[in-house]
Amino acid sequence: MLNVFLISTVSLDRKLHKPMYFFMVNLGVNGLYGSLGLIPMLLMNILSDTHEISHSACLVQIFCLHTYGVCEYTTLAVMAYDRYVSICNPLWYSRIMSPVKVCTYIAGVWLFTVCKTSATIVLTAQLPLCDVRIHKLYCDNFSLVNLACTDTTLNNIYGLVSLFLSVGPQLSLIVYSYGKIIKISLKASTNSRTKAFQTCTPHLISLANFSIACTFEVLQSRFDMRKVPRTFRLIVSVYFLVFTPLLNPIIYGVRSDIIRGSMLKILHFRRTAHVHPDPIKNHALR
Repeated sequence: MLNVFLISTVSLDRKLHKPMYFFMVNLGVNGLYGSLGLIPMLLMNILSDTHEISHSACLVQIFCLHTYGVCEYTTLAVMAYDRYVSICNPLWYSRIMSPVKVCTYIAGVWLFTVCKTSATIVLTAQLPLCDVRIHKLYCDNFSLVNLACTDTTLNNIYGLVSLFLSVGPQLSLIVYSYGKIIKISLKASTNSRTKAFQTCTPHLISLANFSIACTFEVLQSRFDMRKVPRTFRLIVSVYFLVFTPLLNPIIYGVRSDIIRGSMLKILHFRRTAHVHPDPIKNHALR
């Protein structure tokens, strides 16, 4: 509901039709997509107490969740570049981040994500399985590959390449963007540094929240974490799929005066329309 409200607010308010808010909408859409990849199946398993999933449904879930993770991090990386252009090149911002280019960036994020994840699914789908038990609350590619009865060298090599493609370019763009922001902020006035900090804070909080959760999940998949309490591992394993989509609209809605004002305006308009019906319509009815 929070993501739908954020998406609706940006869509209805024309003054929010700017690059940063379009990227927020993309985060909201991706958050809904990732949650739908996990929560319906998870709830069905809990309520039915079956704890089972078909092989094809498992592959679909892997595709959804991996696509969600890569799209989220790549979008956050592009948002870091957007903040860099806004702070370091404000006079060129409208030209560098034009509506056409923003749409191209968003389309490129999804195209890159879908193509990369599709290759992973094609390789995993061909593996014969020796076991049927996954010790997680959802299907992930590494757990399914570990159940294979055949040589998985190709899968492991592409897994490392895929991990690099999912993190390397994005991390480089984030480090470059914030390196430039810090460099120019150190030369600016105190007031300018404060404005830059306020502009970047929501993005940094969202980035740190998602990065920490994903880092733990990757470590949990690749290394022996049996010394860590199982309940804690299960909670953290779904954190980036449940709490990140929940917190993103709160982070941006609460921190951004413009979005918060637009949300309150929409709520006030609907309440006013409900309390004070159209007098012309009432006269016609009489």
